Amino acid sequence: MINNNSTKEEVLEAVRRDGSELQYASEELKGDRDVVMAAVKHDAPSALIYASVELRAEREVVLEAVRWDGLALGHASKELRNDREIMLEAVRENGHALYYVSVELRADREVVLEAVKHKGYALQYASKELRNDREVVGEAVKQDGHALKYASAELRKDKEVALAAVKETGHALRWVSDELKGDREVALAAVRKSGFALEYASEELQADREVVLEALKQKGLALTFASEELQADRDVVLEALKQNGLALAFASEELKSEFGND
Repeated sequence: MINNNSTKEEVLEAVRRDGSELQYASEELKGDRDVVMAAVKHDAPSALIYASVELRAEREVVLEAVRWDGLALGHASKELRNDREIMLEAVRENGHALYYVSVELRADREVVLEAVKHKGYALQYASKELRNDREVVGEAVKQDGHALKYASAELRKDKEVALAAVKETGHALRWVSDELKGDREVALAAVRKSGFALEYASEELQADREVVLEALKQKGLALTFASEELQADRDVVLEALKQNGLALAFASEELKSEFGND
């Protein structure tokens, strides 16, 4: 392990193996451009933490760091976190880097689009206006259906957006509008992706035989979210048991007795 007395050559060798080794270098070498540039290529976030204040404010050093790991942006100077080119590089590598940018850049459509294409959940850091932008939200939910949670109320009512979200992850049904939780096409798409999404369907659809059967093909234990009437339906319960025998726990008492004695 290197220490405060290690030479530049020794530190270079160490940080090329593990950028976080920079923390053990002398203050002089933490401010050495060659050493820091070598370190950020091997552990960008950790290395940038330990770099000198001057180098964390140097554009080329920070650009190199965010190209390796976008979250290194969090350790750059405030001025460079407002640099549009650096921000674009950061979010292309890791969309969550949007967390570190200025209010102005969170309202920059190109920056936010790049972020959500790589990490849909980064939509949470976008401006209010962009969370109501159909294209931005559409890209976000295609990457991560749960990003719908951060869309505007208006777009959570949008059937096309909702379908894109639930096709990516069925549980995104949780975030659609109440009206769309009762939309048969949306609910079917959701339960086909994840049977447990039946939990978020409207009561009417939890009593819809086709919707419930589709959910049970995917997850037998989703029987717990079916209506009492369907929990007492012999064919429905059989479908659940095919997928998971433990689903019997959610059948009607009569069917529990019947199948439990088989």
